[in-house]
Amino acid sequence: MRTVTIVGASLAGLYAARELRAQGYEGRLVVVGDEPHPPYDRPPLSKDFLTGRLDEDRLALLDAEESGELDAEWLLGVRARGLDTRARTVLLADSRTLATDGLVIATGATARRLPGAPADVHTLRTLDDARALRARLTDGARRVVVIGGGFIGAETAASCAALGHEVTVVEAAPLPLLPQLGPEMAAVCATLHRRAGVRLLTGTGVVSVRRTGSATAVELTDGHVLTADVVITGIGAAPNTAWLAGSTLAVGDGVLCDDGCVTGLPQVVAVGDVARAGGIRAEHWTSATEQPRVAVTNLLAGRTLATPRPVPYFWSDQYGSRIQFAGRYRAGDTVRVTEGELLDQGPGEAGFLARYERDGHTVAVLAVDRPRPFTRARRELGGAARTAAR
Repeated sequence: MRTVTIVGASLAGLYAARELRAQGYEGRLVVVGDEPHPPYDRPPLSKDFLTGRLDEDRLALLDAEESGELDAEWLLGVRARGLDTRARTVLLADSRTLATDGLVIATGATARRLPGAPADVHTLRTLDDARALRARLTDGARRVVVIGGGFIGAETAASCAALGHEVTVVEAAPLPLLPQLGPEMAAVCATLHRRAGVRLLTGTGVVSVRRTGSATAVELTDGHVLTADVVITGIGAAPNTAWLAGSTLAVGDGVLCDDGCVTGLPQVVAVGDVARAGGIRAEHWTSATEQPRVAVTNLLAGRTLATPRPVPYFWSDQYGSRIQFAGRYRAGDTVRVTEGELLDQGPGEAGFLARYERDGHTVAVLAVDRPRPFTRARRELGGAARTAAR
């Protein structure tokens, strides 16, 4: 391949560029990014960056030395608007076209917004989002309403509480993180909100968000109306696939790929939040860093050679606690706390480790503030998965 283009200049795109060079690709490498910023780390945006403990320069994922070693052409602040798969050409919003022999799609996802919500309702997905929210939180705001109790919502709520704001979290499901953790452990983790003095309203949705003078009114489906100075939505993200409309690539909640991240065309692979590999789309840091190795191997080979299925893993920092989870939860799994203890239906001071069991086997592990035991349990889980795959 004379030219490989990566569309998406965030974590997955950067890791794809690194893998291309590490695996011996010496041709022209072009990286297109719709944000004007070089690659940066997103997880701190809802935590240390939002609270002011971390400056912008420490978010950078790429320094000048590595940039020189990658020898890539960075086209930042420009959006891809189309893909001509027959001509193998990427169409850019500024009317330029890029002819390419290989393509890595790493366009990520965009935060979902509430229909009809005022423009000043915040989301937290990008550096610009975080900049705007941090400025607002230090501008006299007191009452904060966070819509959505998932990872981003919970982490943002925790940061707002740490800054001294009066925080309410609204979650439509009966418990935050219910699909990921199951009812028993979701209930345990929900206590983290209450222990920190954050009001948690579950089982209720949002009817409307509207400005009322200098404040914002959040009307809930149960009839309550919350008054806020700042409203933040964390209601999931949609994969950025609109630019592929009209191409021959199959999309459906992401770019459809096989287990090796290869699309219907061997010269096109997808990685990160936008990739639906083997029927699964995982919006986690680990997927964005692990998938590029496999995807690049297959891209350079022109066919699917590598098809590992790593054990899913995610973590979340909330209210001074680290939640770590590995594996796959299913309804009906038996959950046992094997280390530490639960106090008042929440984690004890030393945290805990819980194992999810199915048919006599451990299929997932959850830890709160137990990093070393979790690492051992995760390693065991991975070993068992590899053995089963043989």
